[in-house]
Amino acid sequence: MQNVKSFIKNEIVLVLSFILAVISCFLVVPNKGYIDYIDFKTLVLLFSLMAVTAGLNKIGVFKLLAEKLLKFVKSFSSLSIVLCLLCFFSSMLITNDVALITFVPFTLLILNLTEKKDKAIILITLETVAANLGSMATPIGNPQNLYLFSKYEMSMPDFFSAILPYAGLSLALIVVSALFTGKEKIEIANEKTEFNFDIRIIIYSVLFVVALLSVFRVVHFLVLLGVTLVSVLIFDRKVLRNIDYSLLLTFVFLFIFIGNLGNIPAVNSFLKNIVADKEIAVGIISSQVFSNVPAAILLSNFTNNVKDLLVGVNLGGLGTLIASMASLISFKLVAKEGINVKKYIMVFTLVNIAFLGINLLLTLV
Repeated sequence: MQNVKSFIKNEIVLVLSFILAVISCFLVVPNKGYIDYIDFKTLVLLFSLMAVTAGLNKIGVFKLLAEKLLKFVKSFSSLSIVLCLLCFFSSMLITNDVALITFVPFTLLILNLTEKKDKAIILITLETVAANLGSMATPIGNPQNLYLFSKYEMSMPDFFSAILPYAGLSLALIVVSALFTGKEKIEIANEKTEFNFDIRIIIYSVLFVVALLSVFRVVHFLVLLGVTLVSVLIFDRKVLRNIDYSLLLTFVFLFIFIGNLGNIPAVNSFLKNIVADKEIAVGIISSQVFSNVPAAILLSNFTNNVKDLLVGVNLGGLGTLIASMASLISFKLVAKEGINVKKYIMVFTLVNIAFLGINLLLTLV
């Protein structure tokens, strides 16, 4: 019983997602269509990138990069700005989930090196917000943008006119927020790393490039999976122990829950009746329950106002932990580090509401 309680405490999101998936199965009878709910490409990308980041961390690459970075930033606020901007701008090209799974472990390492782990909650919250909001600035930054851009055959001017004002405001808010994370000086508390070249650096670097090529649909995700598994099994099979398989299962359960919700006639009927002329509000609210990618797909069936829908589902990534499923990546990494989960959720929610509220003011202009 003690082990069960401990498991539930440590894997609360996994347990809740499982319960939601099971409940939804009583509303939509399990059938072969369930397989279409699951985004296997996302799962493969997560698996591959977790292997890459775990491998690079294991052989000391992240620690070396952290030490190099800390030579140029001397205060915590400047460090916060650099890390948040890395998440914001990289997410425009490599997507929000890839940015977070790359930079959050790097951030946790830096915080351990500088003995600033108490700052993890606010900094990783801001990084998560930065990745979610930065990714909305390009058609390829996140799945909902790519879907809507393609479905409605949007032009680049139409896309940017709809979304760039919010991206610009969000960038300013992130920089200002990072300034208030603390002005205390930072320095490495541990001994500097003596780094020796390891062939696995090349292996993991190549795997990271292949993963990015898969994001851009240059390489099929099954090819990525095969290359990753073969490479890891040959060169560094122990790294497979460091992959967060519970995160992958959490995504599977949420895919099932969200997919089933979208197939409930009453839900579809309700949305059809309220979407017209309320795309931004409905997009935001729906994203809190469905997550913003499924919300975009679902709501696109009921409106031709793509600009407002685009704004709604992107701003809808702010809010609950599942509003943007990329946020779960940060949460799981924080929980794995033993950081106070309740406090993280509270700070995460408050910061997200603040960013959402200020961005909503822009919709009134």
